[in-house]
Amino acid sequence: MSKNALEYCLKCHDLIVDTSSQIECDSGVCRRVYHRKCTNLSEDQLKMLDTLPNLRWKCDTCLAQAQSAPKMSNWLEKCLREHEKRLEILEQGLEKRSKLDDPAQTPPFCPFLPNTIGRKAFTIAVAFVMLTTLLVIVLGTTTNIFGKTLNQNDDVINNGSLVIVKVAQWGGRPAKKKLDPLELPAQRVIISHTAAYGCDSLDICSTRAQVVQSFHMDSWGWDHVGYNFMVGGDGRVYEGRGWDNLGAHTKGYNHHSIGISFLGTYTKEKPMERQLKACQLLIEEGVRLKKVDPNYKLYGHRQLSATESPGEMLYKIIQTWPHWSNEIK
Repeated sequence: MSKNALEYCLKCHDLIVDTSSQIECDSGVCRRVYHRKCTNLSEDQLKMLDTLPNLRWKCDTCLAQAQSAPKMSNWLEKCLREHEKRLEILEQGLEKRSKLDDPAQTPPFCPFLPNTIGRKAFTIAVAFVMLTTLLVIVLGTTTNIFGKTLNQNDDVINNGSLVIVKVAQWGGRPAKKKLDPLELPAQRVIISHTAAYGCDSLDICSTRAQVVQSFHMDSWGWDHVGYNFMVGGDGRVYEGRGWDNLGAHTKGYNHHSIGISFLGTYTKEKPMERQLKACQLLIEEGVRLKKVDPNYKLYGHRQLSATESPGEMLYKIIQTWPHWSNEIK
């Protein structure tokens, strides 16, 4: 499956057939793709985007995030100014009071601070420091000064557990009709990749799985997504046809086989370790459930079909796994 064939407009949700009619968000890590006609830009504006190298287009979501960040910063700065004024007024009052009272009558709250600063002033100073720290963190998140957002990799599975997301949970459509049963236990496990963008969170991986399913069902007219399972870069497994149904992933070898596809493209880069671990745990679970023969053979998609799948980097890795075989039966 080609990279361009899997692109859908994130605004009108129609398939983008011609790459010349698409435009991609240029905000760094977003990369959302729209039809050029869905951007609401005029022809002159689109021509300027094509000809001026420093002129960039951002999608609606990135624009909304960019507009909300200054509002948060302004609110925090306003709070800081109010606390500074309160602290200044309090210190002035304490200085006046110290001239009338005997400083020796009241011991200092902290021996390292002047006697004129009491408990309330110290509390306000601590609150001021904490609010300043919060402002730095918010600014760091919204302006990306730390090189990545704070919540970028929170939504992943790194604890070595197998998490299978059902079709309905990732927003997939049910099969058009009852699928043909798969003769179990499966004798082969075939590894492929989707040859599209990867993902690293439940939300993004779910969207990637929906795009693959839409391409299989709408463009190719299949009854369901072709793979039995898909593995995301977030460390989760996304159910396709499951253990019990015949897949449509490797022509001539779908019978007696479980097809597992990695969401992403792995011709030049390696999958995440958690992605590899999720695939291995899935195969082990298949053996435990007697869905996969304990003496199964493991293949890369390219061994059974004229394709680069599962990509050079992933193919090198699975060649080191137990049960990998170069004997084609």
